[in-house]
Amino acid sequence: MNFEPLNAFGRSVMRNQSEFREIYQEFQPKICQFLSRMLGDQAAEDIAQEVFAKVNRSMDSFKGRSSFSTWIYRIATNAALDKLRSSSFKRSSEHTTLEDSAGIEDIWTGQTEFAVDQEVVRKEMSECVREFVDRLPPDYSTVLILSELEGFKNREIANILNISLDNVKVRLHRARTSLKKELASGCTFYHNEEGTLACDRKPVGILSFLDPPSGEPKR
Repeated sequence: MNFEPLNAFGRSVMRNQSEFREIYQEFQPKICQFLSRMLGDQAAEDIAQEVFAKVNRSMDSFKGRSSFSTWIYRIATNAALDKLRSSSFKRSSEHTTLEDSAGIEDIWTGQTEFAVDQEVVRKEMSECVREFVDRLPPDYSTVLILSELEGFKNREIANILNISLDNVKVRLHRARTSLKKELASGCTFYHNEEGTLACDRKPVGILSFLDPPSGEPKR
């Protein structure tokens, strides 16, 4: 069977699909992990498919004004925020937890180094902290995840979110302050025998027990 040579349009389609396969192989694991941190594992799978479908459709619109990584994370972030703000969204209770813990712990303690061999403690710690991160407004949790977990610099975050650098700094400051308050109200932090940071959740009724209504003596 004889095939006619591809015209310019056909060659362009094949070239674009080849480029897309390379992009997908490089970024799919990163984007899926990012979306899992934003939305939970279950929702992340569906949104990732939407993200890469849009990437495939929009490749010709990429003008190179920012890095390709920034461009694709902008698409993923917008999709995640749309999902977070939808009335039908219900977050999965499952999260990628173990590798999430280090950066978020630093926000609370101010420390930058932790023992990497205490995986069990860090897993428990991250699950606790993760719950409080999820309580933050989407604008705050997003900058926190992009900065502390994805490792983007403030200027890159500004490009991803299409906001000013000063706005990024303000959101990060407010996010960290809010998270500290949430953690202080819900967790008791300590260093275990191995010197690793750990936390115990405060019982639900303990705060009301310790702080009775005004005028009533503490027991």
